[in-house]
Amino acid sequence: MGSVSSEKTVTGYAAHDASGILTPFTYTLRQTGPEDVLIKVLYCGICHTDIHQTKNHLGMSKYPMVPGHEVVGEVVEVGSDVTRFHTGDTVGAGVIVGCCRTCEPCKANIEQYCSKRIWSYNDVYTDGKPTQGGFASAMVVDQKFVVKIPAGLAAEQVGPLLCAGLTVYSPLKHFGLMRSGLKGGILGLGGVGHMGVKIAKAMGHHVTVISSSDRKRTEAMEHLGADAYLVSSDEAAMGAAAEGLDYIIDTVPVFHPLEPYLPLLKVNGQIILMGVINQPMQFITPMIMLGRKSISGSFIGSMAETEEMLEFCEKKGLSSMIEIVKLDQINEAMERLERNDVRYRFVVDVAGSKQIA
Repeated sequence: MGSVSSEKTVTGYAAHDASGILTPFTYTLRQTGPEDVLIKVLYCGICHTDIHQTKNHLGMSKYPMVPGHEVVGEVVEVGSDVTRFHTGDTVGAGVIVGCCRTCEPCKANIEQYCSKRIWSYNDVYTDGKPTQGGFASAMVVDQKFVVKIPAGLAAEQVGPLLCAGLTVYSPLKHFGLMRSGLKGGILGLGGVGHMGVKIAKAMGHHVTVISSSDRKRTEAMEHLGADAYLVSSDEAAMGAAAEGLDYIIDTVPVFHPLEPYLPLLKVNGQIILMGVINQPMQFITPMIMLGRKSISGSFIGSMAETEEMLEFCEKKGLSSMIEIVKLDQINEAMERLERNDVRYRFVVDVAGSKQIA
């Protein structure tokens, strides 16, 4: 099917100011170009970044804004040059929907680090129109940034994998931490953290969950399969665990000092930052120097890694733990997410919501 001759009117849920409250919003999608895929949105996960963006925590929000970057849907139309997808395919789209394709990161197939990346929402596309996300009936996405969903994965489960799952998988691969037998720590047990436990365990790692309280111990060890659990305020337990971890995946999306966690790392160990935080981090340099430790960051993953991660999850039987809501429950879900009242990811049943049916 080739390009269509007109834009399409769709309905989504948009924030209109920094209150972050989402209400129905009608807008138009660009026409389906030669390289584009028109996706009917079935499900879309809710990420903590959606809160940052809708409430302008980073100072860069533009309104009206339809959030949502954990999109799973059905292909309903493809452009004339699209070869990888066909109508009826179940596909996913994530955080990035465009890149320059000429810079070093793009040529190295790590397009998520392109300085001209285009976000799936709260950005401007190449045609000058604002991008809008997956809390809507449909999206048009360049085929480069669309991935086919393996048959063995349930559509409602996949959205969080496209963000939380990929965010964990990519650094483990890049830093050579996929081999069996490693000892890893997962700091924070939310949407990203719970996938960190599952993926690390599936790679054969001994996994320690590190949390600020004891209330998630049973969930971490009995439901998710963690091997150990540390409460960061328990000085004796933290001391006994010193120099025991090869890596720590830090998923906490709010300010926190790093000093309590650096002693847990072995020599050459590293802490990998994944939470979006708009305040300076805190540590003293000898804690890094005297163990040749490192602090690094990682941002989602490439499209190639997205495909690998989905295949890995299918092979290992991994899925996210979700709570499904409708669009008319989205503001309540965002409020609950902000106070960490979800186990472990909200997924919006977009297609099943009467507001856009």
